[in-house]
Amino acid sequence: MSIAVIILIVVILLVVVGAAMYNSLVRLNQQASEAWSDITVQLKRRADLIPNLVSSVKGYAAHESQVFENVTAARAATLSATTPEQAAKAEGDFQSTMKSLFAVAEAYPELKASDNFQQLSAELTDTEDKIQASRRFYNGVVRDFNTKRKTFPTNIFAGMLGFKADKQFFEVDDATAAALQNPVEVKF
Repeated sequence: MSIAVIILIVVILLVVVGAAMYNSLVRLNQQASEAWSDITVQLKRRADLIPNLVSSVKGYAAHESQVFENVTAARAATLSATTPEQAAKAEGDFQSTMKSLFAVAEAYPELKASDNFQQLSAELTDTEDKIQASRRFYNGVVRDFNTKRKTFPTNIFAGMLGFKADKQFFEVDDATAAALQNPVEVKF
């Protein structure tokens, strides 16, 4: 074989390997975008349920205005989050305020027996499950993308191909997670 043929084979091989690396990074990047979109859809669905749930509880516990204000503020923060880091912070705050809201609801047996409250609680639980599933899928894709971007030989070409930074995981911080483990005390 001549040197020209060997060089041509090496060039073709490099082009094929480079294209495969680029395509896999693009695929993972698109999956991460799709997974993030799924999270935002579920967060929006949950945010749409919250005013109905708050209205349901307000009728029984009108004097708990601070809890309702906190839930409304946490809902707004969740809707305005645009990055996984912002969403994770808002998510932690939201879960904490919802815990307070359900603690208030616990104090009113007639509210807990209300069909409307039960239906809203069931929908909220379903939505929370969907958010967790979307979050796990998103974090899995981000893990795969970040791993692919950092492993040899892709790490050599990733920056040149336009994939310079890791994607952020959607994680609730340790302080928020610890706060969610403690029961909320409601006094009347």
